[in-house]
Amino acid sequence: MTGERTLRGCRILVVEDEYLIAEQLQLELEDEGAIVLGPLASVDEALAAIGSGEPIDGAVLDVNLQGEPIFPAAELLLRRDVPVIFTTGYDAGAIPAAFQHVARCEKPSNVRSIVAAIGRAVHA
Repeated sequence: MTGERTLRGCRILVVEDEYLIAEQLQLELEDEGAIVLGPLASVDEALAAIGSGEPIDGAVLDVNLQGEPIFPAAELLLRRDVPVIFTTGYDAGAIPAAFQHVARCEKPSNVRSIVAAIGRAVHA
């Protein structure tokens, strides 16, 4: 990632319950200079991180965490004007209408494409 889309110094929340994906995302985001918050693996952990008052510049959220939807956390982030992208194995029909505008990376997806998507969202 180069130019205006750099993530250097951006605080990116990662909420992903698949360990390998979470680890790869963390490494790729850190390679781009991001400060990774997490990765976290549950909605409760995500809500606690959001409620902590720590600054968040963007978030990569898995739609389904151990059978629980991430939408309460996404709603809080969007209310704070934090850019969010979803990662999911579900099609667009599984996303509630209130979140149809949120960018979505379908699984399986390339971790680089997820990093690029959060870069675009942060700098939109």
